[in-house]
Amino acid sequence: QVQLVESGGGLVQPGGSLRLSCAASGSGFSIMGWFRQAPGKQRKLVATITSGGSTNYADSVKGRFTISRDNAKNTVYLQMNSLKPEDTAVYYCRGTYYGLTKWGQGTQVTVSP
Repeated sequence: QVQLVESGGGLVQPGGSLRLSCAASGSGFSIMGWFRQAPGKQRKLVATITSGGSTNYADSVKGRFTISRDNAKNTVYLQMNSLKPEDTAVYYCRGTYYGLTKWGQGTQVTVSP
């Protein structure tokens, strides 16, 4: 069964950077994306990227976050710069695999002094 595994979360100070990775156990994912869920809130879109490299971002992260993918490695990345306390959340990777939606287990990102 195809799986998505996130890594790279952690604790960072405001203004700092982190890079998240999402490794797929197989190829064939079309659109891949990152979502996040803060405590007590709904899961929300952060960024998406197609297999051709077209990207889309939530307004709240435009200019600070960059999504990219390495199709040869079946991996998608989220480079997060200028992090703010409001970016604190569990970040989830999501991929569309032949019409099926797959989610990773999530990785915690905490932005705090």
